[in-house]
Amino acid sequence: MMASHRPVNCYCVSRPVYSKRAFDEDNDRQIPESRSFREKLSASSKCSSSRAKQVLKGLFPILDWLLQYPTKQWLPSDVISGVSTGLVCCLQGLAYALLVSVGPVYGLYAAFFPILTYFFLGTSRHLSVGPFPVTCLMVGSVVLTLAPDEEFMRAGNESTVNGTLLESESMEVDISAREAQRIVVASTMTVLIGLFQLVMGVFHVGFLVRYLSDPLVGGFTTAAAVHVLISQLKMVLSVPTHSHNGFFSLAYVLSDVCRNIKQTNMADLVAGLLTIVTVMAVKEINAKFQHKIPVPIPIEVIVTVAATGISYAVDLNSRYGASIVHSIPRGFVPAQFPNIELFGEIVGSSFSTAVVGYAVSVSVAKVYAAKHDYKIDGNQELIAFGISNMFCGCFSGFVATTALSRTAIQESTGGKTQVAGLISALMVLIVIVAVGPLLQPLQKSVLAGIVIANLKGMFMQICDVPILWRQNRTDCFIWVFTCISCIVLGLDVGLLTGVVFELGTVVVRSQFPTCSTLGNVPGTDIYRTIKDYKNINEIPGIKIFKCNSPIYFANIDYFKEQLRATLGFDAVRVFKKRNKALKKIHKLIKKGKLKITENGLVPVAPLGVDNEAFESEQDPEQVEGGAQQEVEDGSRREVEVEVQVDWTSSLPVNVTVPKVNIHSLVMDFSAVSFLDVMSTKSLKLVIKEFIRIGVSVYIAGCDDDTVRRMEALCFFDDVVTRDLLFLTVHDAILFIKLETSNGNISDPMVDKISQMQDDKEPLPFTEDEDRIETYDNQHLAIHGLSN
Repeated sequence: MMASHRPVNCYCVSRPVYSKRAFDEDNDRQIPESRSFREKLSASSKCSSSRAKQVLKGLFPILDWLLQYPTKQWLPSDVISGVSTGLVCCLQGLAYALLVSVGPVYGLYAAFFPILTYFFLGTSRHLSVGPFPVTCLMVGSVVLTLAPDEEFMRAGNESTVNGTLLESESMEVDISAREAQRIVVASTMTVLIGLFQLVMGVFHVGFLVRYLSDPLVGGFTTAAAVHVLISQLKMVLSVPTHSHNGFFSLAYVLSDVCRNIKQTNMADLVAGLLTIVTVMAVKEINAKFQHKIPVPIPIEVIVTVAATGISYAVDLNSRYGASIVHSIPRGFVPAQFPNIELFGEIVGSSFSTAVVGYAVSVSVAKVYAAKHDYKIDGNQELIAFGISNMFCGCFSGFVATTALSRTAIQESTGGKTQVAGLISALMVLIVIVAVGPLLQPLQKSVLAGIVIANLKGMFMQICDVPILWRQNRTDCFIWVFTCISCIVLGLDVGLLTGVVFELGTVVVRSQFPTCSTLGNVPGTDIYRTIKDYKNINEIPGIKIFKCNSPIYFANIDYFKEQLRATLGFDAVRVFKKRNKALKKIHKLIKKGKLKITENGLVPVAPLGVDNEAFESEQDPEQVEGGAQQEVEDGSRREVEVEVQVDWTSSLPVNVTVPKVNIHSLVMDFSAVSFLDVMSTKSLKLVIKEFIRIGVSVYIAGCDDDTVRRMEALCFFDDVVTRDLLFLTVHDAILFIKLETSNGNISDPMVDKISQMQDDKEPLPFTEDEDRIETYDNQHLAIHGLSN
């Protein structure tokens, strides 16, 4: 019946049974060459023309494609893409400036300057560099913290009656002073963000972004979308609110909005709602008919132009009190250095914003790099964004990264290289130097509506939660925990809390690894978990234990607990109980209550242990004969009689000895990637404890790096030798079977007891021997047996 289900394709391999030592000898194992730090530094510092060219291309990736740029084929596509993306960049720059709490013109600067430097330094050919709502909001939260309205209050309009100055009954915000300070904070933070990114790129620590997993980033950006929505809600309603940051800031902002809801400006509310509905509807049309429409409908531009025209024609600001942009000056402001005194107050938020901005940009860049078959250099991206943000901050811009929507437009409209990005920067430049003042009548609620409409993609990430729950509940918990933390605690503290929680889940999963007992598929060298298959057999007398995790200080205790649970006995307890039983047997022999015959006290049984504590120090010639003999003067002399103790049957003393039903233990370390100092010492102790009760231990599947680490940590000695290492589990099993068939492994094993007939001789057991190490006294155990 079973033969009919056997697979058709079979193979047969004939090779020796390999221990690790034998395999290394047969295959001429090479010891890896280790170089000193000076040698590595010297090798990396060598200069040649080819190396100089390679370094130059690494620093300026533009040299890799610009010299081979096919102008006729790519330039028309790049121009069309650049114009389309540039229009969106202008509008998003104006809108995202509201998130930073600075004037709209500074959003245009943030959409212009970073593109210039990224064109030369960036490795992505499709990334649209500029403001992104999440990073803008993170900068904006710091701006509101360091430059709140309350610090810029001044007396309201003063009046005189008959030459007498009257006190103002109200206070008002000094807008010009507030705006000046806020742009100083935003630009300084942008420079510091760029400095962090530059340093991270130079020292090749871009791997830090790997700690931001997809579930964590999903929860974080969704929470950021909630923050953006609430922050723009006051713009759409045009109601006054206080500046709130930190813990429960969203609740305070919502409280202010609800308290002042009666002051809602209907003109702003209608304009904002119409903008949201129109932009979202047209974006859906663009997405649905993207293969039929050559260029996406630039709905943001159309809405902005229409709203500006209506506001100017109807004079919404004067007649209905609508909140408008007011001032968009032509040209650029002079370059200024950052305020270094602020670094200490913004260092934490700057670092988190730098990491988030880099994570967003690299993740988007890798998507399009994979699609168009080129590579992204993560460290060079850090350098590119670092220099771009420092350059942008010195010209009063704020932090730049990328946005998926802009990058999607640049790629879908035919963009091939960063020439499209340069064309989009040219479009922004035209708005800055010429068109900007024409947008002064534009309502802020329209810009807020554009921001909210672009949050749809972030909010749609909530649909990932049920999928994560079905696929991996730990990742689902990370998503939900990070999202809630960022909503409640703020984006910076919430992100840090989410990262800590994520790392905690990794620690917990590695601290409590999956351990299993393996069995053999009959007639094969395949070993699988016994509980998962019906037709897998456990080999009699041999236990195969597998740990699917690195073994280190945090999980070594759990490893030992799982090993004890799998085997069904504690090696230390077995040794203590056997010692106790042997002591009592020895006392009964000396008292004459147990008579020793040539056949021993107890019949031979399957399991036992060699115990040298009972061996006589008498000359071997005195042992011949085996029976007790009297001397002529009536005194007794010492005679040794071998007694075989069956530990599986009842003993002549009232001591319960745990049953040991195996003679060999194989530990499968194929999934163990590393060992630390503490785990190595503890593992060495465990092996010695099993050897002490007659259970042979073998380790299979260790890779060469793990073996080298064992050697460096002095794992091997006279008892725990390299001979216990085997190439695979099957090699270890075959070796055990071969040794058992040759009689090299005692199966059954026996205890030898020496009869001490001289009552004046001390017992062969001492109190020190009885104080053997236990799992519960880990430090004593490590210092005891591992030395």
